[in-house]
Formats: sequence, structure tokens, C-alpha cells
Amino acid sequence: MKSALRSTPLLMIVPSLLLAMFIIGYPIIDLAWTSLQEVSRFGQLRGFNGWDNFAEVFSDPLFYGSLWRTVIWTVAVVGGTLLLSLPIALILNDEFYGRGLARVIIMLPWAISLTMTAVVWRWGLNGRAGLLNATLMDLHLIAEPVEWLATAPMAFATEILIGILVSIPFTTTIFLGGLSSMPQDAYEASMVDGAKRWDQLRYLTLPLMRPFINIAIVLNVIYVFNSLPIIWVMTEGGPANGTDILVTYLYKLAFRFGQLGKASAISLIMFGVLLVFTIIYVVMVMRAEDDGGAAGEASK
Repeated sequence: MKSALRSTPLLMIVPSLLLAMFIIGYPIIDLAWTSLQEVSRFGQLRGFNGWDNFAEVFSDPLFYGSLWRTVIWTVAVVGGTLLLSLPIALILNDEFYGRGLARVIIMLPWAISLTMTAVVWRWGLNGRAGLLNATLMDLHLIAEPVEWLATAPMAFATEILIGILVSIPFTTTIFLGGLSSMPQDAYEASMVDGAKRWDQLRYLTLPLMRPFINIAIVLNVIYVFNSLPIIWVMTEGGPANGTDILVTYLYKLAFRFGQLGKASAISLIMFGVLLVFTIIYVVMVMRAEDDGGAAGEASK
């Protein structure tokens, strides 16, 4: 009787697991098969060509440029988002008049389509009639309009800043969830012992927030690494492919140039990069937690 009861939850989970494996596994298998084929621009498989698509990808200088910018894009956006979201979450977690309204304002960008946000920023950054240039000139901060998206370095830096801006609401929500679960008795005990706010942040808040920070890092890396709308809507990877990341480079190959086999190979490479990152990061986090637990036991 007991064994039957124990097996019941497992039997209830199995259909969901099988469905999830099919939904995730089938596209990956189909993508891997397509990457080994010669594919017409209309998606027709013309025959097996082995590793030719991968060879073309690795011999293309644009791939390495896009890969390097993807690393910069992901690290800068995720790092900037974490650095800004944690202080915002700490402020919004405190009691103050108008906190509910402040939380709504912070979350509003999350409710707006990312593509629409990029369109608004593209028009706002227009070199001739953009709102940003008009505002800066009215404040006498610039003497003439600035072409924000005309050169690759400035355009890419601008897109990174916008990427950080649109990622803050989601990350702040994760941190607010973590802060709301913090044990208040620990803070009260630290105040009795004379701990300052900085001491509480360093020795209580940050260690207790570590699981939520880890979740935010993994989810943001996956999300930002694959994020297309901001760069595609604002510059389409230009000028001169100077703002291309892997996902925009992939989009061009597949839907502009019809090189679907090569695009499938890049998709598989991107999946492998994210999978390796996730595994390595999870292993590092688990080892750090084990080492911390062992140190705690030894101190006792």
C-alpha cells in the first residue's frame, strides 16, 4: 500500500515530463538534422552534406565578430542589470509613502512589448528629429544633433543601455521576492548587536539572497543571449554588421539570405553554448554551497 502511494506522484509527473521532453527534444533533433543537410532557401532538404554547414560558419569572419559582440552584450547587460536591480529592490522593499505606485512604475516597462520599446527608442534616438537630441539641445547640453545610431560603437553601447533598462523590471521582481522571504528576526537581532545597514547588507542580505541572484543570472543570461528585438529593430545589426550578435546574424542568414542550413548550424552552436554555461554555472554554485556548508560545520 505504501509503495503504491509513493509511486502515485511519480506516475502523475511522467506524462508532463514526456510532453516536456518531446516539446524541447524534437526541435533540437530536427535542428541538428537540418544542420547536416543542404537546404534550399525555401526550406527543402536537398541531401546530406555532413559538416559543410559548420565549416562555412567557422570560416566566416562575421561569425567570430558576432560571437564576440554576443559575449560583450550578454555580460554588459546582465551585469548592469544586476548592479542596478538590487539597489532598486532594496529601496522598494522598505516602507515609504507611495511604495505601491513606485513598484507599479518600475514594473510598467515589463508589460510593454520589447519590440514596441525598441521602436520608440529608435525614433527617440533619431539624429534629425529625435526627442533625445531635442531635449539635450533645449538644455544646452549639446550644440548640434548627435547621430546616436550612425556608428557601430555608439549604436552598440546605446543598445546595451536600453537592454539594461528593459531587463531591470524582471530582475527587480525576482529580488523583491527574495527580500520578502528574508527572516526579520535575524535583522532585529543584528540591530540589537549594533549592526549598521551596511553590515546587514554585507553579512545578512547578500548571503541570503544568493539563491535568487543565481536564478537571476541564469535566466537573464539565457534571455539576453537570445534577445533579438532591440538590436534588430534599432539597427538590424548595422552599420556594416557592426552591432550584429549571433541571433541577428542567424536571422539574416535564415530569412534574408536563405541560408537555412548554415543558420541551423549556428542555432545548434548557440544552444550548445547556453547549455555548457548553464551546466558549468550550476556546478560552480553547488560546489560553493557545499564548501560553505562544510565550512559552517567545521566552525561548529
